[in-house]
Amino acid sequence: MVDVRFCDGEGSDLTEEDDKNKLAYCVTDVPPWYLCVILGIQHCLTAFGGIIAIPLILSQGLCLQHDGLTQGHLISTIFFVSGVCTLLQVTFGIRLPIIQGGTFTLLAPSMAMLSMPEWRCPAWTQNSSLVNATSPEYIEVWQSRMRALQGSIMVGSLFQVLVGFSGLIGLFMRFIGPLTIAPTISLIGLSLYDSAGRSAGNHWGISAMTTALIILFSQYLRHIPIPFPTYSRSNKLHTSRIYIFQILPVLLGITLSWLMCYIFTVFNVLPTQPDQYGYLARTDLKGDVIDRAPWFRFPYPGQWGLPTVSLAGVVGILAGVISSMIESVGDYHACARLSGAPPPPKHAINRGIGIEGLGCLLAGAWGTGNGTTSYSENVGALGITKVGSRMVIIVGGVLMIIMGLFGKIGAIFTTIPTPVVGGMFLVMFGVISAAGVANLQYADMNSSRNIFIFGFSMFSGLVIPNWLLKNPDAISTGVVELDQLLQVLLTTSMFIGGFFGFFLDNTIPGTKRERGLLAWNKIHQDDCSNTLESSDVYNLPFGISSCLSSYSWVQYLPFLSPNATGSQVETEREETKKQPGKPEPARIIGSVAL
Repeated sequence: MVDVRFCDGEGSDLTEEDDKNKLAYCVTDVPPWYLCVILGIQHCLTAFGGIIAIPLILSQGLCLQHDGLTQGHLISTIFFVSGVCTLLQVTFGIRLPIIQGGTFTLLAPSMAMLSMPEWRCPAWTQNSSLVNATSPEYIEVWQSRMRALQGSIMVGSLFQVLVGFSGLIGLFMRFIGPLTIAPTISLIGLSLYDSAGRSAGNHWGISAMTTALIILFSQYLRHIPIPFPTYSRSNKLHTSRIYIFQILPVLLGITLSWLMCYIFTVFNVLPTQPDQYGYLARTDLKGDVIDRAPWFRFPYPGQWGLPTVSLAGVVGILAGVISSMIESVGDYHACARLSGAPPPPKHAINRGIGIEGLGCLLAGAWGTGNGTTSYSENVGALGITKVGSRMVIIVGGVLMIIMGLFGKIGAIFTTIPTPVVGGMFLVMFGVISAAGVANLQYADMNSSRNIFIFGFSMFSGLVIPNWLLKNPDAISTGVVELDQLLQVLLTTSMFIGGFFGFFLDNTIPGTKRERGLLAWNKIHQDDCSNTLESSDVYNLPFGISSCLSSYSWVQYLPFLSPNATGSQVETEREETKKQPGKPEPARIIGSVAL
C-alpha cells in the first residue's frame, strides 16, 4: 500500500506555481541523515539570535553585566533546555516541526520585577573594577534574584499547563482577537527600546554597521543564491545554489561586525581606557572567559539554589504566559501550512500548549531566567528550505542539547562586543513590534472604533509604565504585597496594552467582521476534511494513541484525539482512496524571518 502524502496530493496535476512551492519532505518523511544534520544545524543557527539575546538582556537585571563566565553558563543552560523542550514538543506536543526557545513575552514582566526597589542592583555591581565574580557576596546578589525569577516562572507555567491540557485555550481564543494581540506583541518590542539603546550607545558606529549588515543580508540580498560545492550519488561533485543570506542574516551580520571589532582591537583603533567612549567595542575585554569556561558542564535543576516565589512576580509572569499562548497558536497554524500538514485539530493545539507550559516549568527549574515558546523564525525557515520533516527538528533539538553541554560554546557568545549586540537588538526588537502590528490586517482599520482601541492601548502601554518607573514610590496602599503586585503589573507594557485592548474590544459595540474575528477565525479554524492525514501527523507516537483508543474515557480528555485509530483508520483510508476526485494540493505560503 502506498503512503498518502498529504503535502502535495496523490496523483494530482500540479501547476507550475504549485510545483515551485512543492515540499521536498513532508512532516512524516525522514530525509537522509546528513541532510537532517545540515538542516538541523541551520535551525539552531536561525534560533541563535533570539536564544542568546535573552540571557544578555536578563544579565542587566541580574547584576551580571561584568560576569562573562556566568553569562556563558546562562547561555549554555538556555540552549540545553531549549533542546529538551523541542524534543518534547515535536514528539509528544503539537508534533509539528517547530523549534522551542526562550520567549520575549516573559522578558518584559521579568525586567519589571527586577526593577522593583528591593531587587535593584547595588551600585558597586555596576563598576567592573569592584566586582569579584567569585566572592560569596556577589554570588548571592545575582543568585537571589535568579531564584526569585525561577519560582515565579515555575508557578506561572502551571497555569499554562492547566489551560493546555484542560482545553481552556479554545475558550480564551473566543474573546481574544487582533485588537488584543496587536498591542500586546508590539509592546514587547517597544518596551525593550532602552536595552537596545544602552547597548548600541556604547559605540553607535559599530552598532550601525551591525544593523546595516543584517538589513543588507535579510532584505536586499535575500533572493541572491550563492553556489556551494555539494556531493550526491547521482550528480557526484557539483555546485548547488543556496540562499545563505536569507537563511542566516543575523549570524552573518554579527560575525562580520565581530571580526571588524577584532581587527580594530588588534590595531588599537578602539580606546584602551574603560572610561572612554567605544571601549566596550573591544574584543579583548572578556578574553579570559573562554579559558576559564569548562569544556563540559551539565546544567541541572536548582543549580542556582532553591527557587523562591513572590505574588507580584507570579502575576506578572502570568501576563507573559497568556501572550505566549496566543502567539504559539498562530505559530502552530503557520507551521502546519509551511510543512504541508493539515490544520492542527483542537486536541493537538491543547497538547502543544500544555507541553509548552511544561517546557516553561523545566526552564524555570533549570534556571534560565526565562520560559520557552515556539519560534516564528524557524517556521519561516521551513518555507525557505522546503523541508517540513519533523525529524530535522528532532536533530536540531539534539544539537542544541549538545551545545548546552559544552561550556566553551556559551562562553564564546558572551565575548560578542556590546555594541554588536545592540545593533542586533535594533533590528530584532523592531521586527517583534512590527509583527504585532501585522495582526491588524484582519481587522477593519477604516473603523474609528478600531483605531481608537489600538491607539489608546498602545499609548497607555507606553505612558503608564514609563511614569511609574520614574515615580516608584507613587504606589503605596499600605500592604507591601499589593504594592509589589501593582508595581509589576503597571510597569509591564504588554500587560497594560493587552488589558486595555481586550477590555475595550469586548465591551465597545462592533461586528465580528469589524473586529477582525471572522477573518481571524477563518485562518485558525480546523479542517475536518483531512481527518485521516491528521491522525498520521498529530496522534501520539509509539502506538500510544492506538493503545488508548480502546478506553471509552479517552474521549473526555481534550488533549487526546477522539478519532478512531489503528485498523479502523486503515479501513477508512482504503475507502477514501476508492472515492473519485483528486485531492487539492496544499498551498505552501512562504515567509521570511530574521
